[in-house]
Amino acid sequence: MRKPLLTLAFASQIALGHATAETRTLHQFNNPETTAGWQAVNDGVMGGRSSGGPDFCKDGLRFSGKLSLENNGGFSSIRKQERLELSRFDGIRLKVRGDGREYQLRLNTDARFRGWPVSYSGSFQTSPGKWVVVDIPFADLKPAFRGMKLRNKPFQPGNIEMLGFMLADKKPGAFTLDIESIQAYQADPELTDLR
Repeated sequence: MRKPLLTLAFASQIALGHATAETRTLHQFNNPETTAGWQAVNDGVMGGRSSGGPDFCKDGLRFSGKLSLENNGGFSSIRKQERLELSRFDGIRLKVRGDGREYQLRLNTDARFRGWPVSYSGSFQTSPGKWVVVDIPFADLKPAFRGMKLRNKPFQPGNIEMLGFMLADKKPGAFTLDIESIQAYQADPELTDLR
């Protein structure tokens, strides 16, 4: 499996002038209005006791709270319902500052399993207190339904219906993830063999 590209790799690509062929900014969180529409979905919907949600901070969209494993809980998430047609692109690029924990980018399309939306996830590692740029290729997204891995459900970037973030690393305690921007990117063919 290809790993997401982090800051150092990205910086070297910029220096060489080969970062990506094209990007499209989906969200730039530079004022409170840019965070409108983001909602929290935590394990309380299943009896858990985790807390968390979205807020605006001076550096962007902040996803923070406290993860709890009580009552079979263990996840906190934020999401925004929106339709995106990204079939010309190869993945999602994030600029984030975290706490050293591993988070997930979550995308839903019009794909369904037993009538319910299929979730596609891509994990990324954060570095405590440091801004990193992470590329998550669409080809690496894993389809699942309520934690159950699925097959024969390829990701269709032209039919995105929801964009979100989740923490489910089975480590109880406080967490904070700041998100400055979300972009769609086209991979530079010259970099394909380096992944």
